[in-house]
Amino acid sequence: MLLVAGCGGKESTVTQEGTPVTLPSGLVYVDLKVGSGDPIRPGQIAVVHYTGWLDDGGKPGRQFDSSYSRNRPFDFRLGAGQVIQGWDEGVAGMRVGGKRRLTIPPQLGYGERGAGNVIPPNATLIFDVELLEIR
Repeated sequence: MLLVAGCGGKESTVTQEGTPVTLPSGLVYVDLKVGSGDPIRPGQIAVVHYTGWLDDGGKPGRQFDSSYSRNRPFDFRLGAGQVIQGWDEGVAGMRVGGKRRLTIPPQLGYGERGAGNVIPPNATLIFDVELLEIR
C-alpha cells in the first residue's frame, strides 16, 4: 500500500519505553523499544518495517497492511510528504532499532476520503513501525 499525504517535519522527542506521548496534532505514540544512535531527521531516508491496523476502541483491530508479510522493508524521505502526515510526525526522532506504535487520527491519515476499500473514511489508524536503517 502506498502511503501518501502532507509534510510533517515536526520532531518528536525520545521518551521512556511504554510512555504515551500526545503531540499537539493529536497523534499519539508509544516507544515500544528505544533504538540507538542519532535520531532520524527530516530529509533523511527511513527504512522501516511496519504493520497497520484500523483502530478498534484504542487497540489494533483489522490489519490492513504489513511490510513483514511481504518480507520487504519500506523506505521514504522523512518530512517530504511521501507518506501520510501521521508517519512524518510519528517517525521523527526515532533511532535505528527502535519500535514505535503510532495512533493516527483521521486528519493525519486518510481523512474523509479513506483509501479505496481498505481504509474507511474518518478512520483512526494504528501502526507499529520499526526503524531498520537511516540513509
